[in-house]
Amino acid sequence: MKSLAHDTILRCAVAAMLLCLTGCGPITFVVGVSSGGQELRTTVVEPAKGWFSPRVVIIDVSGPIYNANKRGLLNQGENPVSVLHERLEKAKHDPAVKAVILRLNTPGGTVTASDAMYRMVGRFKQDTGKPVVALMMDVTASGGYYLACAADRIVAYPTAITGSVGVIVQTISFKSALSRIGIHAEAITTGPNKDAGSPLSDMTDEHRAVLRSLVDDFYGRFVAVVRQARPSIPADLIKQATDGRVLSGTQAVQWGMADQAGDLYDAFALAKELAGVSDAELVIYHRPLDYVGSPYASARSWPGPGAASGGLQINLAQFNLPDPLASLPMEFYYLWQPELE
Repeated sequence: MKSLAHDTILRCAVAAMLLCLTGCGPITFVVGVSSGGQELRTTVVEPAKGWFSPRVVIIDVSGPIYNANKRGLLNQGENPVSVLHERLEKAKHDPAVKAVILRLNTPGGTVTASDAMYRMVGRFKQDTGKPVVALMMDVTASGGYYLACAADRIVAYPTAITGSVGVIVQTISFKSALSRIGIHAEAITTGPNKDAGSPLSDMTDEHRAVLRSLVDDFYGRFVAVVRQARPSIPADLIKQATDGRVLSGTQAVQWGMADQAGDLYDAFALAKELAGVSDAELVIYHRPLDYVGSPYASARSWPGPGAASGGLQINLAQFNLPDPLASLPMEFYYLWQPELE
């Protein structure tokens, strides 16, 4: 009996601890290690006025954009590129869905992942004819804005931070510091540019030329995407609009980088207008255990990674990035990262 009582007390203590850690929000206990049964569910967050109404679906893209699983506390997390593909496929094959709101809250990410997601949205529009409205939330900068350019229209919260059209490669060299403590690194390479950007060697003019060519190439692609998506930007402003600066949502509208300032319901009204429907229910795609209590339920703000390391704007960074980006020492990024104290 003592053993049973002790076991019961222990279980209650663990449950109480979990309750304290989770706060006052909805609590879900999962037993087991299987990841099965995770197919997307559809929840109505704004009902229509009539019966059997068409749908407008919210698809969220939140946090840094990269083609790898995001790390969670007790799980591996999901791949943002894969999740967007999965949600677009569901919207594609749901005949009730007449339009998509692409809700963006991201500082950007890797060049390739941003471009892959941009192409996904373009292919979705081409295959289905369903309009896409981008809704820019707290931060939709750099690669996030690149993705927004795939939409038919862009709605920006007036207080959103957007823009950051540009590319930077940030390198660092430890060679001099290591030499002072008697550490000398020597790389055996197949060519003079194999170690360009290495922190263990000095940057040469030839190395700079190699990296500059990459920066110019990626920047040219970004500007071409903006020009194609935003022909309303005046010619005298296009150079300023793509020089890497950030803008508020209100400024983005003034500069022609967004179509209108507004909120979720303005984006909903615009999506219905573009789809040619007067009434529709608003739905969200989510995992089975996600709690969806309102249209804002899945709009998670990005956590401001790299708070400890600080840094201003890093569109194309080599170091000083949060996990898992920090494990990729020579990746290319369209990324905006504000300084956090």
